[in-house]
Amino acid sequence: MEKRITALTDFLDASVSVYHAAAYLEKTLREAGYTQLSEGEPWTLNPGGKYYLTRGGTAVLAFRIPMEAPRGFLISASHSDRPTFKIKENGELTGAYTRLATEGYGGMLMAAWLDRPLSIAGRVLVETDTGVESRLVNLDRDLLRIPNVAIHMDRQAKEGNHRHPAVETQPQLGGKDAAGKLEALLCEEAGGKILGHDLYLYIRQKASVWGVEQEYLSSAALDDLECVWGCTQGFLNAGQSGSIPVLCVFDSEEVGSSSVQGAASRLLEMTLRRICTAIGAEEDILLSHSFLVSADNAHAVHPNHPEYADSSNAPVVNGGVVLKFNARLRYSTDGVSAAVFRKICQKAGVPVQTYCNRADIPGGSTLGNISLSHVSVPTADIGLAQLAMHSCYETAGVKDALSLEDAMAAYYGSTLTVSGGQYVIA
Repeated sequence: MEKRITALTDFLDASVSVYHAAAYLEKTLREAGYTQLSEGEPWTLNPGGKYYLTRGGTAVLAFRIPMEAPRGFLISASHSDRPTFKIKENGELTGAYTRLATEGYGGMLMAAWLDRPLSIAGRVLVETDTGVESRLVNLDRDLLRIPNVAIHMDRQAKEGNHRHPAVETQPQLGGKDAAGKLEALLCEEAGGKILGHDLYLYIRQKASVWGVEQEYLSSAALDDLECVWGCTQGFLNAGQSGSIPVLCVFDSEEVGSSSVQGAASRLLEMTLRRICTAIGAEEDILLSHSFLVSADNAHAVHPNHPEYADSSNAPVVNGGVVLKFNARLRYSTDGVSAAVFRKICQKAGVPVQTYCNRADIPGGSTLGNISLSHVSVPTADIGLAQLAMHSCYETAGVKDALSLEDAMAAYYGSTLTVSGGQYVIA
């Protein structure tokens, strides 16, 4: 298997929760020589310096300072969260079986979660002598399952995929004797008394490469960890730029981005401002020569339902990076940003496709238009074509994953200068 795809599947398999994904990215950045900054302390930034910061245990931002006075910012935004089930407080349901009370996070295809081995991962807040400490937990075993109702008892089951979220999606932990034992497992894993938690279900199936020519990639959370990894690798592998490269991985996109670590927060805006203050640059001038790539996966034309796609803007898996358009600005791409991004992809030798929703089927939104409310720069919404979006196990293309890495390396290695109607990409 291509070494870069192995690196991607390693990341996907390790990212059993949004917290584990962020921790993996932090480790990747540290190993690449990036220094961690704290929002609560003054910043000293040096020419040639490489830095990163985190917020909330889930958002990660990284940037580099050029040796010479920077022209502007080249930014990407992706998100690390995925639709899943969150375990409620006082979550055990007892009776003939011990089950867990859960609540859906994000819009998901619930039926796909049934009859699969599941487990629990996330963060817990552990009591210490001086306060509380956040620790990652992963009960790395086949622990839970949500059983289907037999067709003999539900003759309408074959008619659709609807599942009642308060009744049919509570995972089974064990028999009645299992009551109270989950907390002991979590405390043992965390190494202390737990005072709070953010715990989620995840499927146990690993990422796989398949197809006659090994051309497909399937995994949990391809939306949007595939773009997270492609942007990160492009950021790390890019050549020198006269602009300031900025990598943003936000949380909470699947529930509207309105958290302190989401794209609707002021995290990006404040980070750019602090960079300008630390290096003595004028923020408005740098922003006038800046660009944002919002990277969140796109719908591929479905092999069995091509009628759901717009006939002239229906991307296919392994057809190249996708530019996403929407007249109502659910996506932020316009003629200018599309042209700039296409030019960058030409430099990288990467094919580009386009996506529009079918006019009578409204689509979702993404990070671009949310980020614009705080950082107003030309923005291209892009993604990789995938099938079964918001299933617990999604499918995309091997070639596309590599194309995104190459496109983002070309992007981050460029210098953008804007003068009147001219957009110079050097």
